[in-house]
Amino acid sequence: MTEILLSLGRLQDWRNILDVALVALIFYGLLQLFRGTQAIQLVRGMLVIGLVTAMVNQVVQLTAFRWLINNTAAVVLFAIPVIFQPELRRALERVGRSAPLFVRRTDNTTTQQVISEVVKAVEQMAERRTGALIVFEGATGLGEFIDRGVAIDGEVTAELLTTIFFPNTALHDGAVIISRDRVAAASCVLPLTQRALTDTQLGTRHRAAIGVTEQADALSVVVSEETGTLSVARNGRLLRTDPGRLRTLLSDFYRP
Repeated sequence: MTEILLSLGRLQDWRNILDVALVALIFYGLLQLFRGTQAIQLVRGMLVIGLVTAMVNQVVQLTAFRWLINNTAAVVLFAIPVIFQPELRRALERVGRSAPLFVRRTDNTTTQQVISEVVKAVEQMAERRTGALIVFEGATGLGEFIDRGVAIDGEVTAELLTTIFFPNTALHDGAVIISRDRVAAASCVLPLTQRALTDTQLGTRHRAAIGVTEQADALSVVVSEETGTLSVARNGRLLRTDPGRLRTLLSDFYRP
């Protein structure tokens, strides 16, 4: 208790107040980063264990216990980057994408034409209940997934997209990736999300749509083969939409 009062007494200096505020801001940023992911449960567990350990260490003053904590702290610090590797990677990518030098420059006329063709295609496929997965590349490159697919490098048209996803064709099983206003590749294999999905109607396409947006700042559009519903995934989150709202979401995605 005495140590706590002494620490509070030192907060009279503005530099100490700034020090505490920066630490609190870092913890808040980490919690915001992990929110909505499986990692948030690990963060909560580590915080609870850390607080309980600190309280026991200060109140009981156990020598062996303190020795154990001091010698395992370094191991925990090395383990954190391994445990939270996907989240830390996403955080660094966000910092890189927010830098002015990396802001995307797009031709508005070409972009609006691409959006119109995609909306037209998914609307037709939704009416026919043709399953489809279209991924729009953001600032983070998707070259590793493009290389695994079949190279197309074609103009984005509704006819091309509906032909690719026509049932039983050679390229319908997989994702189409649109990069720089061009259909870069088709039949691309994407990583599947490991999160538990509560909706039983969501299949492999939806898992792939979420998975790629967990690793990059891409946007995915999914047409359900079973129900014909449209869904959009971004930042690891999936929401159902309609053609009108899809046009708005794509316009916002391409806006610098």
